[in-house]
Amino acid sequence: MKGQIVKIVSNQYTVNCNGDIYICNSRGRFRNDKITPVVGDYCIIDKDNNYILEIEPRKNELIRPLVSNIDQGFLITSVKVPDFSTNLLDKLIVLMEVNKVEPIICITKMDLLNVEEQKEIEKYVDYYRSIGYRVFYNTEIDEIKKIFKDKTTVFTGQTGAGKSTLINKLDISLDFEVGEVSTALGRGRHTTRHVELVEILGGKVLDTPGFSALEFNNIDKEKIRDGFIEFKNYPCKYKDCMHLNEDECSVKQAVLEGKILRSRYLSYQKIINSR
Repeated sequence: MKGQIVKIVSNQYTVNCNGDIYICNSRGRFRNDKITPVVGDYCIIDKDNNYILEIEPRKNELIRPLVSNIDQGFLITSVKVPDFSTNLLDKLIVLMEVNKVEPIICITKMDLLNVEEQKEIEKYVDYYRSIGYRVFYNTEIDEIKKIFKDKTTVFTGQTGAGKSTLINKLDISLDFEVGEVSTALGRGRHTTRHVELVEILGGKVLDTPGFSALEFNNIDKEKIRDGFIEFKNYPCKYKDCMHLNEDECSVKQAVLEGKILRSRYLSYQKIINSR
């Protein structure tokens, strides 16, 4: 019987087969074949003996959070407590791009800013929209509700940015646990302790544990470069240009002219140099 893994707790796999729920173990040969079942995997199960027999090929996968078969990533980005981080947002966007997941940005806590600070954030919002990304404020509940139908969406972003709070507003029956932000650390406590796939608004949503660091060591530099999608609008003299130390680089020139947001280019440099 075919189903989808919707939750994993202590090596127990919850599999949804057309609405019927089975708690399964995985076959020992998966370890030998170096296959790790993850939430989002489509699988074949032995429903009589509660075993996962086979993991079907994945459309895509994310390592952190460890999930598969994702259509879109809903990137929750706080502007205050924790503070707005263009670098973290750009890292999340690139991870989505590299894994062929559509990034959708959601800005939270605008009410904590003064007028001038709000205007500054709006400049960033305008830029991300101009290069093709959908951007929402978390107050736009009716508009946000429209994006989930027939899609599998991963919720991720800064710890304490308001992922669980937003999901609860979208569907109060889900009742995800919400944590406070530590004033000493400036970041939230991890309230989501495991990854779970839940049905919502005609689609499926993954709420995942928050995090404060991302690794790019296993991603090719060229893929990271191509993950900054606006760079492709400025063809360089050399087709393999990495936009770092090369002469006659159109991307660096576009940054100088204000056509590419400087923070985006700085994010790119940091990601490449951190590898």
